[in-house]
Amino acid sequence: MRIAEVAARAGVSARSLRHYEDQGLLTPRRDDRGWRIFDDQDLARAQEIRGLLQAGLPISAIRRLVGCLMPDGSSQPIRISNDLLEELVAVRDRLDSRIRCLAQNREALDTWLRKATNSRGR
Repeated sequence: MRIAEVAARAGVSARSLRHYEDQGLLTPRRDDRGWRIFDDQDLARAQEIRGLLQAGLPISAIRRLVGCLMPDGSSQPIRISNDLLEELVAVRDRLDSRIRCLAQNREALDTWLRKATNSRGR
C-alpha cells in the first residue's frame, strides 16, 4: 500500500506516518524509486500508534513500547523502567478521569433528552 491509502485507512495524515517513521515507530520498506510501501502490519501499527497518542501517551513512551506492539493486538511480555511505568500509570489515571467526566456528561445529556421528550408529549 502507498502512504495515502495507509493514511486514509489508519485515520492519520501522510505527514503523521512520515513522522512515525522518523521517530522509529514505523519502518515501511521502499521500492526501487524510494517510495514507501506499507503492508498490513504497518497499517495495524499505525492504527495502534494513533490510538496510543489519542489516549495521551507521548511519542517517547510509545517508542519505548513499540517493540511490544503486535499486529494481531496481542503483546509480548515486557520489562519497563520505573520512569516509564510511572508515565503509563499517569496516562491511565488521566484516562480514568476523562472516562468519569464523559460518563457524567452522558448522564446529563440523557436527563436533558428525557425532559425534552417528556415536555413534547404533554
